[in-house]
Amino acid sequence: MKRSFLKFGLIIGFAAASLGFAQTAKDDMKQAGKDVKAAGKNTGAAAKNTGKATAKTAKTAGKKVKKGTNKAAAKVEEKTRDKQ
Repeated sequence: MKRSFLKFGLIIGFAAASLGFAQTAKDDMKQAGKDVKAAGKNTGAAAKNTGKATAKTAKTAGKKVKKGTNKAAAKVEEKTRDKQ
């Protein structure tokens, strides 16, 4: 009789442990999904910031090139005006 109680107790114990493990695995998967979603949001934000920085750099470079070109053209015009 004691053996059957022991056997029954072990079966119930293992069954409860496996249910507890299944719940933990489910929670782990749920948390992993949340982490992936957060990482995706952070990546999108970083890409957006990088795009803005690239646009700003291109705009600044364009303005500097334009200024340099105009300055050089003015010098050339000035030198050619003296020779005429």
